Amino acid sequence: MYNILICDDEKDIVNALKIYLTDPDYQLFEADTGMKALKIIREQEIHLVLMDIMMPVMDGISAMVKIREYSNVPVILLTAKSEDTDKVLGLNVGADDYITKPFHPMEVVARVRSQLRRYMQLGGGQQQSGSLRVGGIELDDRAKQVTLDGEPVAFTPTEYEILKLLMQHPGQVFSPKEIYRKIWNDLPYGSENTVAVHIRHIREKLEINPAEPRYLKVVWGQGYKMERGPRE
Repeated sequence: MYNILICDDEKDIVNALKIYLTDPDYQLFEADTGMKALKIIREQEIHLVLMDIMMPVMDGISAMVKIREYSNVPVILLTAKSEDTDKVLGLNVGADDYITKPFHPMEVVARVRSQLRRYMQLGGGQQQSGSLRVGGIELDDRAKQVTLDGEPVAFTPTEYEILKLLMQHPGQVFSPKEIYRKIWNDLPYGSENTVAVHIRHIREKLEINPAEPRYLKVVWGQGYKMERGPRE
């Protein structure tokens, strides 16, 4: 059973999402402000959050910041087409994905399933592929933990999977489309800009100077690669 929190101040949106996510494996919780969402997340074991950006009392971005202070639960933002800046800001503060209103039921279901699968793999220790090391970065896929120079670094499930992909193929260049296809492999929707934001967020956690990265490099016009660090 997966516990999913739907947070939106528009009752029609909440009701529509409840219909789309009708599934015996899902238990749905509701909130209409960011404050109420935070209370539910602290009191219940929530496995995924669908959260609107524009809400009274506490908006989705502010709630996102608070959530990331103590939880890596996947968060999918619900945004309007006019909220492009807020989409990027949301990804920067730790959101895993976003869905633009009006949304298609199949897109909602596919994104929810993808994020739940990734989150459970990250936390459940189901995959036993061992450790990866690039320079001072070590990824232990059994413990689902990343350390930098021996110090643990917290990643969202999406960030973790992107980092693992690049570390599995050091020196290989992946285009944004390739990364999107591999990480969101069952989703025909999305934006390459989403990949760029997650890459930037990973850099901020791993690089001393994100503007001059040692590990996560841009190959202009082609994509991204994990370059072996100075220790190797």
